[in-house]
Amino acid sequence: MPSGRTHDRITLYSLPFVAGVTFWQTRSSNATLLVASGFLFGGLMFGPDLDIYSVQYQRWGFLRWIWLPYQKSLRHRSFLSHGPIIGTTLRVLYLGCLLAVLAIFVLAIAQKLWNFSFTWQELGRTVGRSLLDYDTEYVALFLGLELGAMSHSLSDWGGSAYKRFQKQGVRGLLPSGKMKKRQVTSRTKRQSKPRNTKSRS
Repeated sequence: MPSGRTHDRITLYSLPFVAGVTFWQTRSSNATLLVASGFLFGGLMFGPDLDIYSVQYQRWGFLRWIWLPYQKSLRHRSFLSHGPIIGTTLRVLYLGCLLAVLAIFVLAIAQKLWNFSFTWQELGRTVGRSLLDYDTEYVALFLGLELGAMSHSLSDWGGSAYKRFQKQGVRGLLPSGKMKKRQVTSRTKRQSKPRNTKSRS
């Protein structure tokens, strides 16, 4: 598995390519900025290794404690943390729920202390309108986060596959389940072969 510095280099070296391809496809500086920002944030601070005590986790500084429940709930390199789309989606939902709870708490205090007038229905409508009005921007940002996370996961899988190839050759690249099934099948065939017994006169 590549080190934290290697992951950082992959993210930083890939950033111009990601930005260039995005601008080529969209011709939009706004979309390019959002995808590139999401890619940088996803690769350096919001990637799959938040499920362990990693460089990404440490970069959150005094706020890193918010990821402790996330770490305790997931096994390292599980599909839920390192899987395509599902990993980023789960982290976005997790952080979004925390921010929503914090926002509700702050607004409730502001309403009590400073007579800040609003209704929860108005807040819900505002959030819903924001999601509809800026849906393209949210998609671009999520795409950047996903690309940043996938650059991390793919380098992990590629590094592990290369090590297995060095040790076991092509067999190391085959899924372990298939290898075990083949071994069991070959053992069963050997055991089921009838033995040649000579008849005694």
